[in-house]
Amino acid sequence: MKEFESLPALKDYLTTSTIESIAVQSLDLTQIEDLILDHPFKDCIFLGCQMSAALWAHLSVDNYLFPHLDVPYHCYPKTLYSREILYDNYDYRQPDTYQQTLDKVVYDHYIKTGKETHAIKETLARRLHDHSITDALQEFLHEVEEKKVVAIMGGHGLSRASQSYRQITEIAKELTEEGYLMLSGGGPGAMEATHVGAWFAGKPIAALHDAITILATAPKYNHPNWLPTAFQVLEQYPTSDFISLGIPTWHYGHEPPTPFASHIAKYFANSVREEGLLAIAKGGVVFAPGSAGTMQEIFQDIAQNHYQSFGYASPMVFLDKAYWSFDRPVYPIIELMSRRGDLKHLDIGIYDDSEDIIAHLKRFQ
Repeated sequence: MKEFESLPALKDYLTTSTIESIAVQSLDLTQIEDLILDHPFKDCIFLGCQMSAALWAHLSVDNYLFPHLDVPYHCYPKTLYSREILYDNYDYRQPDTYQQTLDKVVYDHYIKTGKETHAIKETLARRLHDHSITDALQEFLHEVEEKKVVAIMGGHGLSRASQSYRQITEIAKELTEEGYLMLSGGGPGAMEATHVGAWFAGKPIAALHDAITILATAPKYNHPNWLPTAFQVLEQYPTSDFISLGIPTWHYGHEPPTPFASHIAKYFANSVREEGLLAIAKGGVVFAPGSAGTMQEIFQDIAQNHYQSFGYASPMVFLDKAYWSFDRPVYPIIELMSRRGDLKHLDIGIYDDSEDIIAHLKRFQ
């Protein structure tokens, strides 16, 4: 089914006598109303489009019309989010302006209506929204070499002042410069470090270290200056020649999404987000120190790789030997089960040095 997300493209397409099996998303159709009324449509989908009563009557026969539901977010976003969209109206010099941003307004609505609400309008609106985000994400990834997509997973509580945070930024910076698309869960801690590194790709390492110095004054996301310092860095270093992808969720909406990700696929359903994030990281996953959430992601990734759910197994690379061998002794168990054949197809490694992690990922290419 051919998709249309711009009026000029749709207008150019309206040249045949009967329009069949197209999808039109979030367009103001009143601007080309006369042209649409001149054509019959069949088996077409219209998602959240603006239309007059005449257009609705014309298109409601033999087609599928999905109106926008009365919620404070767009049910059919045709593109991924960005810093500018989620943090609209935000001024870091007046931190309280965060309360008026789209991200916070949607989160407040999410909490008010219930994380696990049974209200059918709300659950439908969320599912429609997440479906559109997945569609936009697939379009975004269409031009990206799949084995060049690498995720870094790790704890949201990782301090910006820690050596691990700096190391993750440097790993992400180098991989981005090598042509990889870096992605993460799009939140604070190790996730933010991934996108900070990608943002500073192509810039001197001294610039990255300068940024970390500013960020470290608000070391964790619950610090009142966590978001203001991020925007202070972005004001000082406002452009990047590189992109990265964050995939956060309003399920953990008390943790603001990192504004350093150039593209943001924010979901309501955390289960869809978690599975999808690991599914698209076909170039491998780096597991930095983290707690229960990171361990959950490890075993989800094991299942995907063991069953080769997406065609082949990708590297699972663990950062910090002591942490994953003793503090959270997950790696020895995985290695043992892999060696004796209980887990198949795994490509695993555990390292302390950034160079070894990057070399492992590059060998997979």
